[in-house]
Amino acid sequence: MAFLHVRRRRWRARPLGEAEAYARCHGERGNDVKLVRLPPRRPRYLAVLRTGEDLRRRFEERLDRRDNEANAR
Repeated sequence: MAFLHVRRRRWRARPLGEAEAYARCHGERGNDVKLVRLPPRRPRYLAVLRTGEDLRRRFEERLDRRDNEANAR
């Protein structure tokens, strides 16, 4: 019969902050770790989305024509 090792959960008086959790898992943060804020993404334009939809439709039409030519042979 296999014995299961049951760990008892320890309750903390307060939750760990991000810095405390990082230090606990990875050790103290060195100078080689740096937080970087990225600029916001550019907004998507409806014209680009419409053009993409037109491109998809034309591609499907080309595939259909190719299938029709292959079936005609």
